[in-house]
Formats: sequence, structure tokens, C-alpha cells
Amino acid sequence: MSEERYLTFALTKGRLAEQTMELLGKLGVTCREMNDKHTRKLIFVNEERKLKFFLAKGPDVPTYVEYGAADLGVVGKDTIMEENRRVYEVLDLGFGRCRMCVCGPEHAEELLKHHERIRVASKYPGIAKDYFYNKKHQTVDIIKLNGSVELGPLVGLSDVIVDIVETGSTLHENGLRVLEEICPLSARIIVNQVSMQMETTRIRELISALKNGGLI
Repeated sequence: MSEERYLTFALTKGRLAEQTMELLGKLGVTCREMNDKHTRKLIFVNEERKLKFFLAKGPDVPTYVEYGAADLGVVGKDTIMEENRRVYEVLDLGFGRCRMCVCGPEHAEELLKHHERIRVASKYPGIAKDYFYNKKHQTVDIIKLNGSVELGPLVGLSDVIVDIVETGSTLHENGLRVLEEICPLSARIIVNQVSMQMETTRIRELISALKNGGLI
């Protein structure tokens, strides 16, 4: 494959994309087009480095990478776990740190300890199912929600929730707390499996620079 081929990044919209571009900027990779808040462009190009970037919603990033529409992606570990796409996870970028936790009112802790059949509300049904069925070996009913999952225990929809926790302030304000931690989360780089084979040198050099802080 020609060295002139562009490598394409799918970036998760918002803070992860901004932090990724800041990190790349420190390595000498910039893309001025992305700084224009009024642009309607969907794809941004760095001609010097032969790199392309586009922004996508988090759950779509692994899809773009799996199917080769993007060679690399930057996305949260939670999304990687939930989407379960065929991609290589190659680097923990170290930002966007938080935790995936089981949360609920204090009395729900006994339900967890005794492995009772409970209802679990979550935006991440795949992660919740894997945790309870495969790690805790506890049978639960999982309810998929898209909005504020903290409402689940408050209105009697669920006994506990599985959700991302950063500071825990929202939980505390609603009388909930972390009952069990499932795993730590942060932004990760994922790579398309074919791209890793065809563009091994370029991708590894890029990953090495991101990991060690050297110029590309």
C-alpha cells in the first residue's frame, strides 16, 4: 500500500476529541480546520502528515473502525466494552478517567451480597450483563435506559444501576452511592485489524509517539 495513503482517525465528539487534538498538537500534528467552530465540514485533513480526522458519536467510533471507514479511533473504554467490535485496542491515552460502577441506595448492598435476583437499570446493558452473569454469577433483570439512570432506584424501576462515575456528586445528591466497582475507564486508541497489517510501520510509529511524547 502506498506511503501516500491517508490514515483516518474517528474521534469521539466533545472533550475526548479536543484532548486528542491537544495531545497530537504536542507531537507536531495540527489541523487548523478543526478549530473553526462554525465550519460545516465533516472531514478534516492534515496534508503534511497525510492524516484525516472526523468526529462521530462515541458508540459509532468502533463501528467506523471495525469496517475500515477509519484506520484508528479514539473512544472511551466503556464504549469499547459495550459495542464489542472486532478492533485492536492498542493504547490507554490516560485522559477521560472515570469508573464503571454498580450504584444504588445503601440497603441495596445486601441484595448484591446475597446474590438475590434484582433489577438493574443501565445505559450499558452489555457491560451490566457481562458483570452480573459472568463475573458475579448473579441472575438479574437488566433494563436499558437512555437518560438519567439515577432515576431508576428513585422511582422504583430498578434496585441498582450500572453507570459511569466521575466525582460521585450526582449520586450523593440523590441518596445513592457506589456499591461495587466494575472497572476503571479512560480514553483508548483502537485500530482496524486490516489497517494494522497493511500500515504497521506508520501506525506503530504514531502509537509510539503518543505513548512516549516524541515528535512524529
